Amino acid sequence: MDKKVSLELSRELSLFHITMMGLGMMIGAGVFIGIGNSIFVAGPGGVILTFTLNGVLAIMTAMSYAELSSAIPHAGGAYNFARIGFGRSTSFLAGWMEWFASSVAGSIYAITFSIYLLRYLVILGILPPEGYGYFVEKLVAGLVALFFLYINYRGASETGKVGAFFTLGQTLFLIIIGAIGLFVVIKDPSRLANFKPFLPYGWHRILITMGFTYVAFEGYEVIAQAGDETIDPKRNLPKAMLYSVVIVTFTYVFVALAAIVSVKAGTDGILVPWKWIAGFREKGFGEAIARLMPMGNIFLTLAVIFASTSALNATIYSATRASYALGRDRMLPAIFSNISKKQKTPWVSLLFTGIIILFVAILLPTMDVASSASIMFLFLFFLVNLSVIKIRRNMSDELEYGFLMPLFPLFPVIAIIGQIVLSIWLIHMSYIAWIIAPLWIVSGLVIYYLYSRHHAITTEDEILIFEEEKDVQKKDYRLMVSIANPDNALNLVRTSYRICKAKKASVELLHMIPVPDQVPISDADKYMMEGKEGIVESMLYLTPMFPVSTTIRYCRNIARGIVSAVREKHIDMLIVGWHGRPKRSEFRLGSIIDSLIERTPCNVAILKNLGHRQFKRILVPLAGGPNGLFAMEMADIIAKNDGGEVTFFTVKSDKYPFDLKRFIEQNKDKLTLPENKIHIKAIMSFDIINSILEESRDHDLVVLGCTRQPLLFQFMRHSIPETVAQKCQKPVVMAKASGGIRSWIKRWI
Repeated sequence: MDKKVSLELSRELSLFHITMMGLGMMIGAGVFIGIGNSIFVAGPGGVILTFTLNGVLAIMTAMSYAELSSAIPHAGGAYNFARIGFGRSTSFLAGWMEWFASSVAGSIYAITFSIYLLRYLVILGILPPEGYGYFVEKLVAGLVALFFLYINYRGASETGKVGAFFTLGQTLFLIIIGAIGLFVVIKDPSRLANFKPFLPYGWHRILITMGFTYVAFEGYEVIAQAGDETIDPKRNLPKAMLYSVVIVTFTYVFVALAAIVSVKAGTDGILVPWKWIAGFREKGFGEAIARLMPMGNIFLTLAVIFASTSALNATIYSATRASYALGRDRMLPAIFSNISKKQKTPWVSLLFTGIIILFVAILLPTMDVASSASIMFLFLFFLVNLSVIKIRRNMSDELEYGFLMPLFPLFPVIAIIGQIVLSIWLIHMSYIAWIIAPLWIVSGLVIYYLYSRHHAITTEDEILIFEEEKDVQKKDYRLMVSIANPDNALNLVRTSYRICKAKKASVELLHMIPVPDQVPISDADKYMMEGKEGIVESMLYLTPMFPVSTTIRYCRNIARGIVSAVREKHIDMLIVGWHGRPKRSEFRLGSIIDSLIERTPCNVAILKNLGHRQFKRILVPLAGGPNGLFAMEMADIIAKNDGGEVTFFTVKSDKYPFDLKRFIEQNKDKLTLPENKIHIKAIMSFDIINSILEESRDHDLVVLGCTRQPLLFQFMRHSIPETVAQKCQKPVVMAKASGGIRSWIKRWI
């Protein structure tokens, strides 16, 4: 018997290795060119606050990455998270931005290497003291970028294990600088006077410096790419991300402190040390550290060379793999996934990555390059923070988390706001960044809509449209009927007929085919036939009377598939069937129905045991609220169609002093029945549930509004409407109103 062999990457990277991977990506150009520029823009206190606040913001986003990586521990990073959270178009945009952001970050590292290497050659007397010119700086940056592009082409990219030693060395060097700075302050507290005035240009300048130095904190996201190669990824990926950000934040703050206190006022005619450092702009950090410690120049130069080349090599690798993934999934032309036969590297993706790196490094000024990299990472991290909220809300019951951030969704919301503010404020530092970044995003959207969406390969997590027949006539009111059980299809459709007639609606028949996790999505058509029979039978009933369209889709999760279809087709009302009690106690009505009530951005009618009958006496228990109004409307439609009558019923008590007559009077415009068909009944009782069940015995149908109680209350105990719906022996309709602006946000966002 043939056995299926599973091929997967070897899990060899430990917590130490992947933490070093994140540190190696972060400790690059940002701190070396960012300190001097931050002092120039925001003053001595501004540079400390810049790295502190950016660290806090990075930790919040790192928690989003940590949570998503613990639940989805596979290579792909933001591209993968956006696809699962928002779908194909957003995942393309994430991959497109990640490609450019990593490429531009590579340009920064090449420029940093050039600046500090040439500076040291001047110190050694190899280059003239008066300088070497802008052209030479850019030429060296281009040459070092070409060198590492060639290394990546030969397939000699770093591994987590080899790179860990270099990263540990450069991290220790910066920690030593910070420790020396603290020692100097303790020995000579007068150096703290270098911080006066603390914020000479005001608080608003900090937003500018935070924006263009944010690139110094990118890198921890690369840890997510190692999900398939990490030992115990659900635990180690989150730890590595958080550890790396915390270590880097403290390191940056102490190094910035050391730079400020490195010069004593009055030495060599330097009256205001921070202004002297600021005068060197991106070279200011090097000039300061050279005065702080013996042989500072050579150690600093070696640290910068190791840090910038290590990060440059890693970003080339990361950017190339981002564009390769887009080509592999046919989001970009298949040529991007071409692998060289000898070196086994994606040479086309590497070629285009190299073009971006060289173009940006050679043609743009240093601060515009840094700002362009920062703004792209701000956009990318903004998308990841949105994804963690969306995935936690929509898929928490499907995923097994190794890490859950506290106080959710506080931290991703704060991070989103911070990233928006920093992105906007970057315009004060670089107009060019705000031209380049939107142009790249717009060009990506054009490529997606003209090419990618027509050629993309479907992945395991997507919802597939197997068959779709669109209606010719579109009505203002759109009704969707979700058919799960062919035996129950006609009963759902007959009730839908009543609503269609009243609303003059068009009908969308939907069948979601649940494909088990162990079955490839390519074999999903084997599960299709039963649902297709139900749709065909329903069409025969409805088509002569109303415009009808049909959709059959594959999915891993039925509720998510239905909600996706509702949003995509802008449905006004969803009708679903319900079999009765939930299979598991933690759900109120069942995992699918609970999800639909919570997430669907339109009116929802849930039908239980309606069958093929007419309803002459309809009971509507009321206690106020939007769902009660929608229940009134549904009962009115059914009663008018069947020639029946409606009893509006409430159970009053000291705890629930609801005025039913006043409520009906205020909303009588929603009723079309004549007055003699409308009855109002109120009783006093402390047992609301049994009173409603007792009253239902004399009626043919019960129409209930769903609860609007907080989720915490629902977890603690079942609400009254859900309990009545479970226990009632008569047919039941549960009604959930759309919820106005909240539903509009759900539908579009």
